[in-house]
Amino acid sequence: MAARARDKEPPDLVHQNQIFCETVRKELRCQRLHTEYGLNPRKRAKFLNLIHYAALEPTKKYTEPQTESQEIGWNTTPLVSVDRTDRRLYFPCRNTEITKYMAAMWRLKEQSENMQ
Repeated sequence: MAARARDKEPPDLVHQNQIFCETVRKELRCQRLHTEYGLNPRKRAKFLNLIHYAALEPTKKYTEPQTESQEIGWNTTPLVSVDRTDRRLYFPCRNTEITKYMAAMWRLKEQSENMQ
């Protein structure tokens, strides 16, 4: 018996490919693809809470920033409260004669382009 094992030649590429194909066929015969999934009705509330928690902003999830990038925008409260009557810190959009004229010109230009 030992003599046969010694005399046996290693399988060539064709035989190796045949062995591989047979192995794949055997594996595919036993596999099933499951595409329909459902929620466990007993754990549905916990799952929904987990999904809602994952959708929250980082500031609502954590007390401190978790990465260096989060440190940049972590404190979103303004340092100075906005006082709309104080003209030093509040600059509202204003229309002047020039801006009204240019807005009318752009409107006319867009209308002429749409007509063509």
